[in-house]
Amino acid sequence: MAQSLSIQKLLDEFERLPGIGPKSAQRIVYWLLNAQPNDANRLAQAIIEVKETVHFCKQCFNYAEDDLCQFCKDSERDASLICVVSEPRDVLAIEKTGEFSGLYHVLGGAISPIDGIGPDDLTIKDLLGRLATDEVKEVLLATNPNVEGETTAIYLSKIIKPLGVRCTRLASGLPVGGDLEFADEVTLGRAIESRREL
Repeated sequence: MAQSLSIQKLLDEFERLPGIGPKSAQRIVYWLLNAQPNDANRLAQAIIEVKETVHFCKQCFNYAEDDLCQFCKDSERDASLICVVSEPRDVLAIEKTGEFSGLYHVLGGAISPIDGIGPDDLTIKDLLGRLATDEVKEVLLATNPNVEGETTAIYLSKIIKPLGVRCTRLASGLPVGGDLEFADEVTLGRAIESRREL
């Protein structure tokens, strides 16, 4: 029996989301069909609101609702230490450890020649601008422990070290080929505590 056009359209949209296959999409759609109208409206409104209000922080490129994100605005954070990550979701992973109290810089990806992503496609120039002041003493490179992440970390260390800024990398404990967002808090916390010089 064929689905109604509107149900099929919604199924197709959910299946486009990362990690959502046909069965998960079907469960979500049928939950929505059985939900109270205000539950569905609340979900729709939350999606619209996040798209209208959230943008990139003008300093670190994390997600923000104001000009600066919550971390860049926080005067209690250690401004002498910047943690460089590939994506905004990595900031959340590091924050969950409770081990890092500095600021962040989000690159917006990683160097990947095979995907046509080079240094100029990332926010590296903005990072170097932040390092131009004497305030930053250390940069913690927390890119993913995969080929692209390692390539990016090595590239960054080569251009940061001559600036006289200490350059460290997350220590072992993170699996090679993995993503930060899937690491548990204990493993990621230990990696931050035992970071090493590059």
